[in-house]
Amino acid sequence: MSTSVKIFAGQASLNLGEKIAENFGSKLGNLTYSRFSDGEFQISFEESIRGNDVFLIQSTMPPADNLLELLIMIDAAKRASARRIIAVVPYFGFARQDRKDKPRVAIGAKLVANLLTAAGVDRVMTMDLHADQIQGFFEVPVDHLFASSIFLPYIESLDTSNLIMAAPDTGGTKRANAYAKHLNVDMAICYKQRKVANQIENMTVIGDVVGKDVLLVDDIIDTAGTLTKAADMMMDKGAKSVRAMCTHAVLSGPAYERLEKSQIKELIVTDTIPLKQESSKIKVLTITDLFAEVIHSAVNYQSISKHFIVS
Repeated sequence: MSTSVKIFAGQASLNLGEKIAENFGSKLGNLTYSRFSDGEFQISFEESIRGNDVFLIQSTMPPADNLLELLIMIDAAKRASARRIIAVVPYFGFARQDRKDKPRVAIGAKLVANLLTAAGVDRVMTMDLHADQIQGFFEVPVDHLFASSIFLPYIESLDTSNLIMAAPDTGGTKRANAYAKHLNVDMAICYKQRKVANQIENMTVIGDVVGKDVLLVDDIIDTAGTLTKAADMMMDKGAKSVRAMCTHAVLSGPAYERLEKSQIKELIVTDTIPLKQESSKIKVLTITDLFAEVIHSAVNYQSISKHFIVS
């Protein structure tokens, strides 16, 4: 391992950071996090990083302190004369705000990209962005990894003879179609309409799922309203079983309760976000090997194309 590489992790991804560093063949660097009585916090590198390639691991899910912590780490690394600063953001928060879908709203994903660049980041590594075009919001290189390299081996370990891929909404059609083509199976689509965020007005199923083992695929599971309703509809339409596969387990609000009451047999997620509670229905696949390998490739200027199995 090159001695010029140092890996640090923020509070939101501390356990994940430790595992990535271990898989890389290193240990997390010494970073102190102190908080004032009013809630303000300060971050300090407790070892020299001058001239080093510094990898900062932090998912930016709410609260906003997680994003602010990453920005402060980047600024601290820049002022400590790091050679290169790479933000490793397994879950890129605010990615659902990738466009103006109505008047007088912000493009939050672009704002976050600007903030990271202004703070001094030289490169960004992330996984399964909510919208591919977010890569173009950055003026620095972005390594956009796909969870397919983790999910596919698990899917292929199941009995796929009766499998059908499904998108929980029309926005996920491209992703589901990519998996369906790779696995040489059929695809179904759920068409949903919303009046307000996180509330589904109505939903219908496009495609034949009778007697099929359905695998719903999405990038984020938040309140689980869409996925659980889609799963129940698939079963009503004659599906044999329903699994769901989502990269980022946000699982907020009534998500766990909905999941337990739903007909979803298994929810397959990654550890980009730590689970808030355990569930017998949730299967967690780790991203640590993948990110450790990509960090190694970045340090040695090697290609990472082999990881793009399904995109």
